[in-house]
Amino acid sequence: MEIIDGKKVATEIKESIKKEVAVLIDSGERVPHLVAVLVGEDPASQTYVAGKEKACREVGFTSSAYRMPETTKESELLKVVEFLNADEEVDGFIVQLPLPKHINENKILEAISPSKDVDGFHPANLGRMIIGLPTFLPATPFGILKMLEYYKIETEGKHCVVLGRSNIVGTPMSLLMSRKAYPGNSTVTICHTKTTNVKEICLTADILIAAVGQPNYVTEDMVKNGAVVIDVGMHRVEDASKQSGFRLIGDVDYARVAPKCKAISPVPGGVGPMTIVSLILNTLKAYKKEVYS
Repeated sequence: MEIIDGKKVATEIKESIKKEVAVLIDSGERVPHLVAVLVGEDPASQTYVAGKEKACREVGFTSSAYRMPETTKESELLKVVEFLNADEEVDGFIVQLPLPKHINENKILEAISPSKDVDGFHPANLGRMIIGLPTFLPATPFGILKMLEYYKIETEGKHCVVLGRSNIVGTPMSLLMSRKAYPGNSTVTICHTKTTNVKEICLTADILIAAVGQPNYVTEDMVKNGAVVIDVGMHRVEDASKQSGFRLIGDVDYARVAPKCKAISPVPGGVGPMTIVSLILNTLKAYKKEVYS
């Protein structure tokens, strides 16, 4: 059983980006600038934004964060988005999800300029992804592709089962795994809350990508021997033995599932670091104007 170490892959990618940024600095050029907009006090969102800021420092990017209260009006947030769209010193920005319930997420995401949408959530960028044009891929699916590529996981002709159909992970992941490319060329099944025979479908998967949002949802009786399992889940559970008082687990019951796998990504240390580094890669693409000139 091989551990798909996202932390290791992310570190190597960051080292490569760091060298590229050093050349820019030596040439007197402006370095890439990534901004995060955070509304409210969601702990998971705060952790993610802090991780983004740390990664920016590590590679030499400029990093900024707009932290706004839970009570922020939709109109106020739209003004911030408009300002960042117009700021020529900002290459890319994200509006951290989830947003407070009184704010329409789709309205905010559609207001972001596609050329600065380094999260890859704008309909224009998702459309470009579907037809195979250069684009900013959604960060988590992009990170998973990078992991599969790094570990040379065979995907062509394999049956890939994606658990979850969110616009952030499940749906784009299913499309990317079916595209005519590597990683890709898989036969893809997507499962969701209305799928009646999830266990039977999972047992046919050569590659199982769990993004269902439920802790330990995938159990050992759902995974066939020799499968590759990618765990996208991230959940805090109480653990008195930890100084923090909690530990992180995924959508997969790792301890019981791992022995059956050919390869598996852990939580933490798997997909999480790759999501952040993918955001950095997308920002570098935006800086170089590789998608929108």
